[in-house]
Amino acid sequence: MGILDGKVVMITGGTGSFGRAFVRKILKEQNPKKVIIFSRDEYKQYHMQQEFYEFKDKLRFFLGDIRDKERLYRAFEGVDYIIHAAALKHVPILEYNPIEAVKTNIMGAQNIIDAAIDRGVKKVIALSTDKAVNPINLYGATKLAMEKLLVAANSYAGAKDTCFSVVRYGNVVGSRGSVIPFFKKLVAEGCRELPITDERMTRFWITLDEAVDLVLFALREAEGGEVFIPYIPSMKIVDLAKAICPDCKFRFIGIRPGEKLHETLISEDEARHTIRINANGKHYFVVLPEFSFESKRLKKWKGYERLPDGFIYRSDKNDWWLDVNNLRKLVDNLEFQK
Repeated sequence: MGILDGKVVMITGGTGSFGRAFVRKILKEQNPKKVIIFSRDEYKQYHMQQEFYEFKDKLRFFLGDIRDKERLYRAFEGVDYIIHAAALKHVPILEYNPIEAVKTNIMGAQNIIDAAIDRGVKKVIALSTDKAVNPINLYGATKLAMEKLLVAANSYAGAKDTCFSVVRYGNVVGSRGSVIPFFKKLVAEGCRELPITDERMTRFWITLDEAVDLVLFALREAEGGEVFIPYIPSMKIVDLAKAICPDCKFRFIGIRPGEKLHETLISEDEARHTIRINANGKHYFVVLPEFSFESKRLKKWKGYERLPDGFIYRSDKNDWWLDVNNLRKLVDNLEFQK
């Protein structure tokens, strides 16, 4: 029996790459009572209605903005679980429009917390990013603030039984606007010189399906205040380019404003209160909250292990790597999101 069987689940920002992948999986593999897509773009909602027409009896579409608390109070009525994926994400644009990022990513998250508690939502799982760890851009800073708000929300839920937790992962390969479809488009157009920011750059590899599985895992296991992080492989951007176009040359264009050479999913300071767990044959990291909640008790996983002193989970210091041959096979089997 699936955790969502007979339940009402809402996805904020549900018309994006993650939302569509999440909805597709749960409608095919579980039996939710109702799935609500909450977003502000009616055009994307229209196309998603066509894409999921066979599930029209289960799907509902709510127009709204997470900045609008009154709309959230209306939309959350009768909802059991919320997956919070709505956010402003484009790093350079948010550097130029900082207050807009604050209104959506921080104040919007607080609106969701308030509405979820008052409407009796059972669990809220929010999507975060590697950019929230030691942030160097505004987007990362707003996501760090969002994480802190969600973790602390467990303490002021009071007698209400609403649980808040977070999942954190890096850029999703194959998602809309990611580097792989960009490289493939250039190659298809006859380009034989791929632009690469820096030859030293590394990234974690996670697919949309893996991101969805992580959220479902967190939905099952969360007791409040945890940040769930997947154990995933690293890759070199140069190797990825070689996998896509072995005969291409490279043009190094420099790191963009607000961009890092390497992704960090767990900082050295966080590692002191992080555990590694094994569940269903997969490894996960769980960052535990640094303070106890009056009405919540964290689950004790069997066989969990503490991380060693000095541990840092960064894409260039990973112990699991994908080489050019691995990447070529994975890219060939990848489905790209429009």
